[in-house]
Amino acid sequence: METSFASDVTFCRAVNEIAAAKINLSLHVVGRREDGYHLLESLVAFTSLGDELYLERHTSLELKITGPFSGNLTSGDDNLILRAARAQGVNNLKVTLNKRLPVAAGLGGGSADAAAALRGMHVLGYGKQVSNSGELAMSLGADVPICLRSKACFMRGIGDQIEEVPDLPKVSILLVNPMIEVSTATVFKNLHLEIGEGVGGNHPSLPTRGWDSAHALSDYLLACRNDLEQPALSIAPDIGVLLALMRRLPGCLMARMSGSGATCFALFAEAGEAMLAEREILTVHPRWWTMSSQLS
Repeated sequence: METSFASDVTFCRAVNEIAAAKINLSLHVVGRREDGYHLLESLVAFTSLGDELYLERHTSLELKITGPFSGNLTSGDDNLILRAARAQGVNNLKVTLNKRLPVAAGLGGGSADAAAALRGMHVLGYGKQVSNSGELAMSLGADVPICLRSKACFMRGIGDQIEEVPDLPKVSILLVNPMIEVSTATVFKNLHLEIGEGVGGNHPSLPTRGWDSAHALSDYLLACRNDLEQPALSIAPDIGVLLALMRRLPGCLMARMSGSGATCFALFAEAGEAMLAEREILTVHPRWWTMSSQLS
């Protein structure tokens, strides 16, 4: 698998990159390999908002973390942004990460940050200027290859098989996290799958011509699942409370947990409906994290 960038880039000294939140609109666990990895089928989309990275040429490799969720991260050597830089042979770069997405939230935050760093380094002229191999991206994390694209795709396998999908219709999304961190490894462990065993049936086929409206996309998603929802609920029952609340919101077309949780999303046909729903959630739960955005 090869993930390519444009080759006609004018290199500069500094660049801003958005690490968009990754949303698993559906997530079917269809098998388990002998090495323990689970095989997935997932329709993935991204929001128009997320973490923000500022990359600039520097005398050494440095990472500064700011933002509302900066306290949940370390700038040590195991940080995915620094690992991405070292994988590209970069040692003269300063990255400032504005951490706006909650950590361990089912939004691919760390992978999105690493992917944004790779894109930014490309613009700055560092590393491999034309492409980054799928092997390099996968070595950083299973979600990094799809986060490099940051557009709606269908993902199979362990994240190494990515297919383009028709453009999504105009649809607004509300993300809500009840300020609970959920371990992805623990959620997968709670599936209790044997080697070769999946949770249920395969993912419904994607419509050849896509979806002509937010309602059509929501109807399609209602025939899909997130197989990690139940094992996540066994760890964090508040996710069920959140989903029940979101499904009662005016204008909500459908609601589901994203990834391994605990963030859940609701889809709306109009941006105004999503913003009103966000206000309603915060009125009842002012300490929860929320974000309304558009899907892409």
